[in-house]
Amino acid sequence: MKTSYASIEPFTTKDGSQIRELMHPAQQGNRAQSFAEAVVLPGQKTQLHRHRVAEEIYHITQGTGRMRLGAQTFDVGVGDTVCIAPGTPHCIACTSALALKILCACAPAYAHEDTELL
Repeated sequence: MKTSYASIEPFTTKDGSQIRELMHPAQQGNRAQSFAEAVVLPGQKTQLHRHRVAEEIYHITQGTGRMRLGAQTFDVGVGDTVCIAPGTPHCIACTSALALKILCACAPAYAHEDTELL
């Protein structure tokens, strides 16, 4: 399977981030996970939320941000990777002049129904 970034239309998730699903079972037919790029614009923040089932891994590719993960809050930047366990409240704010870009892997695959806003 192969996808092309330029051919994938972004959409807005429940938490307010803009997402491009680079690989998702519902579109490409892969089995167990999804892989996406999330964009949070300067001065914006995703809504605090959690996923009941999915584990997420964030990898920062552009910009800087402030991440809330459970009871912890910390800065993130290019090259940082964060694992978000199922059920853990989380959100992220863009703190740079550039958009914050995050590669997101979810297993099982991302589903709106698995996102609970807090």
